[in-house]
Amino acid sequence: MNKKRALSILVAAAMAAGTLATSVPVYADDVEEITWMFWDDLEATEDLISKGYKEVIDRFNEEYDGKYHVTPITTNLEEYDGKLNALIAAGQTPDVYICNPGPNMDVYVNAGAAADLTDILENQEADWYASFTDGIFERMTYDGKIMAVPTNFAAACVYYNTEMFADAGVEVPTTYDELIAACQKLQDAGYTPISCSAGTAWCLSMIAGYLCDRQGVDLAAIADHTANWTDDNCIEAGNKLKELSQYFQATAAGDSNDQATAAFYNGEAAMLVQGSWAIAQINGSNPDFESKCGVFQFPGIDGANDPNRMIVKTDNLLMSSTTEHQDAAIALMKMFTDETAQKYTAEVGGKFPIIKDLEIDYDKAPAQLKYVQDIMAKATGTFGFYNESLASVEAGDCFDNAMVDIFLGNQTPEEAFQTVQTFYEENVWE
Repeated sequence: MNKKRALSILVAAAMAAGTLATSVPVYADDVEEITWMFWDDLEATEDLISKGYKEVIDRFNEEYDGKYHVTPITTNLEEYDGKLNALIAAGQTPDVYICNPGPNMDVYVNAGAAADLTDILENQEADWYASFTDGIFERMTYDGKIMAVPTNFAAACVYYNTEMFADAGVEVPTTYDELIAACQKLQDAGYTPISCSAGTAWCLSMIAGYLCDRQGVDLAAIADHTANWTDDNCIEAGNKLKELSQYFQATAAGDSNDQATAAFYNGEAAMLVQGSWAIAQINGSNPDFESKCGVFQFPGIDGANDPNRMIVKTDNLLMSSTTEHQDAAIALMKMFTDETAQKYTAEVGGKFPIIKDLEIDYDKAPAQLKYVQDIMAKATGTFGFYNESLASVEAGDCFDNAMVDIFLGNQTPEEAFQTVQTFYEENVWE
């Protein structure tokens, strides 16, 4: 995507979202005021990771009192991109803002809305740069330039209610066929097997991405058009998505991510496929549920692809390319990644830290984090969310919507993947 195209997306989003006005307090002339944009309400949230971010903001304002001050701009996850795009298009880019990897970040990098952090990290702040986990910047590097800083990373797994499994006599499934059998047994015992949001398309798409990968779909081969979206492995993944979705809760079509997650931790469903960021939401909203929340990796498919590949992703901080307060912005980004914040990330929030040589007290940390770590220890490779790994934001949206159409019965798997194929023929492949 070229810069002109990226800018047009931001402008279009601004028109769709409307103008988002921001009110920034006025401080003494010698206090540098910056803004930070996030996708949750820091005051009302029960999410433990969000609470940790609020602690960073409060700690920053206390430590730099009289020198720097940061004001958060908050919204919800579903509206975040549109409102951020509106601010950028209006020339009000937050000094620091959070962003998903892949095409979502590409838009801001290609539009020139993100600052190049390479010199800052490699030269000005070399010790900070050296503290990060090796390889963590791979998906944040463009043409050799580092454009973002990660705050944590998470892996997508299957969470399950151990009491429901025991009551229904269900063992943890290790293959897709065993997963289907487990779902049927749970349903026969009177339980809703899986809670999933199709109202928030990426949640359904995450399951579809696992099924595609387990079937051997190779995104690199599709990208260079040595494979097609209409190949048999894609169609079979679609068939399995349709089969598995019959075990979702009755309201899945309209439920949001938050609603689907709440249905799980409130005991209304036996399983939830989510990233390990859900640990903070589950334990923050219902602390008593932690003791009966187990975790297993998404099962493999007999005779198909490597079953130990994991979906992983990072939360990332971008600095505005137009900020007039670079030192303050960098100080804030460093605080998000310091030892205090990173220990909180693991020991309270249940997500993986991104700095090396950090001692984690697993007796203090959420039980689910150790389960996820054990799964990751066996991982043979990682890949991103499909909607964050395809050729563009629009390509990811096309895939997500096609998976929703399969779930709703609007299209057969063949028709849905033909829709994605046609998009690539018209917009991606030359």
